[in-house]
Amino acid sequence: MGNSANPRIVVGVDGSPASEQALRWAVDYARLTGGAVHAIAAWEYPAFYGWAGLTVPPAEGFNPEELAGRTLSETVRGVVGDDPGVKITEAVLPGNAARALLDAAEGASLVVVGSRGLGGFSGALLGSVSRHLTEHAPCPVVVVRDVKEPADG
Repeated sequence: MGNSANPRIVVGVDGSPASEQALRWAVDYARLTGGAVHAIAAWEYPAFYGWAGLTVPPAEGFNPEELAGRTLSETVRGVVGDDPGVKITEAVLPGNAARALLDAAEGASLVVVGSRGLGGFSGALLGSVSRHLTEHAPCPVVVVRDVKEPADG
């Protein structure tokens, strides 16, 4: 069976409401298509300082990779519970979100992202990630709006 028979759906998760919506959409889509969800969290030191509200290097023992992994696991569990009904794999990747998701998208059927992420620069940040993906991804991209975002018009 090739990729089309068992679609691999990559979804970016950062703990934001929009990424929860994206994960929910990806899981629903996987159920409909018999696909599997590959949930990705990305981390990098500079982004994490801003993300955690820190302007100074973090205390000894602060581990952004571990924090990203915990956020990913908690988000997946919070959105789908213990029995999602589809196969979900989780991966924590170093580097910026756009790069991590582009790498993960190789050979995938679909990439799903929320329309905006976390942090004071969130509008620019995940806006730029989703825009970068729509321009460069090797497969279709779905950008899921947070239900609380106002609709245009």
